Amino acid sequence: MSRRLKVIVGAYACNPILGSESGVGWGWVEAISRYHDLWVLTGAHNRNDIEAEISRRPALGAHLNFEYIERERYLRLEKFGKPFYLHTYKHQWLHDAFTRARERHDEVKFDLAHQLTYIGFRFPGFLWKLDIPFVWGPIGGLEQTNWRLLPAMGPNGAAYYVARNLINDFDRRVRRGPRLAFQRASGGVIAATTGIQKEIRRFYNVSSTVIPEVGIPPLSVKQPAKRAEGAPLQLVWSGNHLPGKALPLLLRALSRVGSSVNWRLTVLGSGPCTREWCRLSEKLGFGSRVRWTGQLGRREALTVMQRAQILIITSVYDLTSTVLVEALANGLPVICPDHCGFRDAIDESCGIRVPAGTVLQLIDGLAEAIISLSDEDARYTIAMGAVQRSQSYRWEHKASYLDVIYRKKASEKLTALE
Repeated sequence: MSRRLKVIVGAYACNPILGSESGVGWGWVEAISRYHDLWVLTGAHNRNDIEAEISRRPALGAHLNFEYIERERYLRLEKFGKPFYLHTYKHQWLHDAFTRARERHDEVKFDLAHQLTYIGFRFPGFLWKLDIPFVWGPIGGLEQTNWRLLPAMGPNGAAYYVARNLINDFDRRVRRGPRLAFQRASGGVIAATTGIQKEIRRFYNVSSTVIPEVGIPPLSVKQPAKRAEGAPLQLVWSGNHLPGKALPLLLRALSRVGSSVNWRLTVLGSGPCTREWCRLSEKLGFGSRVRWTGQLGRREALTVMQRAQILIITSVYDLTSTVLVEALANGLPVICPDHCGFRDAIDESCGIRVPAGTVLQLIDGLAEAIISLSDEDARYTIAMGAVQRSQSYRWEHKASYLDVIYRKKASEKLTALE
């Protein structure tokens, strides 16, 4: 058996009981620890949850060591109900993490460093400055939001994403930290999607390996079943109610489906757009055909999803959402725009990708896809394909791919010393 490497990992977001990027960080470090010994630099706010998990599963402690880095007071702002923090404070935490990494490196003599989370390309951290091989990723954030889809988000949402596109373009071309980190990570760069991979090549002239950032979280899986004859087609949509999630695209698509499909829609989540979206649903005359659950716990949300037959995603910008992978694992075909991480995740075996060139094109495509999957034989065939497709997102597969990258990068230093 190959020697276990000693790896220092930067993972500010890393928590065994949370979703989103924190859950992604935990999924990665737990999976990697099957192959290597990790020292994980993470936010101190994760301490209680991590220590409780290790107490519950003590075998994890044999290969996972955590360094909890405090953060100074963050300047917390709100934009469309979504909190964000001034980048200065993120850099403060990354600097402190690097200081701790150097101290531990003097003691442990690490074989390799890996910047894991934050996932965004703007925050490569400083582990690349250590005199050891460096791996970075999965990386996201490099792709632009489709300009022609901005009207789907309303005036405020459109303004936000216009600003994001402009800032993103400036950062891709000018920001020095990512450029230096990409150079040091060459041969060990991981892109979250094929679209990100193309942008990394375009702006930094570096090759990368595509490994989606999300994996199948621990969940109880319900095998697909055929819909009873005459029963309504149960659709589910899940996400924060923010402009970029663009639920109105689906609502308008359902108005075009008309009476050709007996459908019901369950909308999970909540947020600043909830009231506006509810008004639109009422205006379109949907009434009780649309059910709004509000914010649910993960287990309750999963139960709701398991009662549905199709998951629909309308996000105008995203990577590869955890809810998509959970849906596949539970045999839900996925209807989604043909962009972002959805393009990599969904093929004809497990769902339908809808052309996303313009708002009208996307609305029409969503309506046509719903009508297509109202045929239960066609839907059930794709439901079985969804379960099969979900297996490619198992954490053990991701860890084995990363093990190859780690050993290749670690061999660079050995070669240099010879």
